[in-house]
Amino acid sequence: MINLDAKGQPLRPAILWLDDRKAQMQRLWPGPVEWLLRVAGLHSAIRLTYQNAEWNWLAQNQPEVIAKTHKYLLLSGYLHFRLTEQFHESISNTVGYLPFDYKKQVWYTPRNPLRRLFDVPLEKLPKLFPTGSTIGSITSQAMRQSGIPEGLPLIAGAADKAAEVLGCGVIDNSSIACLSLGTTATVESVSKHYREVERLVPLYPSAVAGMYNSEIMIYKGFWMISWFRDQFGHLEKELASQAGKSAESQLDLLLDSVPAGCMGLVTQPYWGSGVRYPEPEAKGSMIGFGDVHGKAFVFRSIIEGLGYAMKEGLQKTERRLSRKFLSLRVAGGGSQSDRVLQILADIFNLPTERPHTSEASILGTAINMSVALRHHTDYSTAVQHMVRVGTRFEPNPKNVRLYEQLYRRVYLKLYARLRPLYKEIRDITGYP
Repeated sequence: MINLDAKGQPLRPAILWLDDRKAQMQRLWPGPVEWLLRVAGLHSAIRLTYQNAEWNWLAQNQPEVIAKTHKYLLLSGYLHFRLTEQFHESISNTVGYLPFDYKKQVWYTPRNPLRRLFDVPLEKLPKLFPTGSTIGSITSQAMRQSGIPEGLPLIAGAADKAAEVLGCGVIDNSSIACLSLGTTATVESVSKHYREVERLVPLYPSAVAGMYNSEIMIYKGFWMISWFRDQFGHLEKELASQAGKSAESQLDLLLDSVPAGCMGLVTQPYWGSGVRYPEPEAKGSMIGFGDVHGKAFVFRSIIEGLGYAMKEGLQKTERRLSRKFLSLRVAGGGSQSDRVLQILADIFNLPTERPHTSEASILGTAINMSVALRHHTDYSTAVQHMVRVGTRFEPNPKNVRLYEQLYRRVYLKLYARLRPLYKEIRDITGYP
């Protein structure tokens, strides 16, 4: 988030989405309403939303910045301003702790009670435009600074995950689900109708105007690969350096030395706390250790645990949206590993496909541009001409049977049984 003054100058350094500072919670509604929210099990999610809203932290800790703020923008909105001198934003970029109505895809009106969670005045927010519409043109100053030709139209794009789903070729209520193996691992689908998969966790605007993206997030996701590399992969980093390769490619080889199921070592990949499920007190855990388990087992167990968590998210999505997914499209950094994609195919028991490029977000942006500029008449035609499957992985029946038993008989029971202990750990240590 970026605060600009009346001259369009930043008032402070941008606040990144990973910033963990939290506002102090305040009473937002009368006592009886607060009590009803607690009874309904909604108060903790509302509290976390209020605490995470950057505007609230600024209001409590840097009120002088709030007083001078002329516009409050996402990074995309700031870039739009620098390119066009217009305070314009794409609807499909509007993902954050902002007074945005995700169902109607407009800013909340001043009378909406949910504005109390993040009460940014309307006049300080940018004007919203549908994805694919022209939101400005390149100015002469932007041309001098960037080399982009003056007068070139600027087209409203989409947030990274939404563009990635489009780049995977998913544009409607199809039978294809998308997995994103990035810092935050996600399970995504596109829907014509607004129906929350997790209560109070909104459907985000799709890269296709008027559509919605459901999203189940596994916080820290494939960041856990980096965590493992830095904590335990010193040898692999050294070998990779000598060979002129990435440490991740060297770690990938460890997967071949461990059988499917890791001889019973099961990981619950909650290295980052959740909001609704898992709740904020969640911790990561590994169970089933024996003397056979070494570094390679731990690494593969992390991959399998992420697979279990994403499968749980996919099944929840199917139940809530009354959909049945028949295949997966996978993008993000982790998707470059054939071994990881085969593990996911076996865990999900679904054909798993990788697009011909791992840069699916950029491809999705190109598809948006092609439709907006009428190079293609519609999204279906654009996807047909611009997206193709690179590699397809079929489930291994033997591994499918093993993973299904571990998933249903062990993994799905872990959180409910460990949650009381996670709460005790949080009460004792205060972390997180």
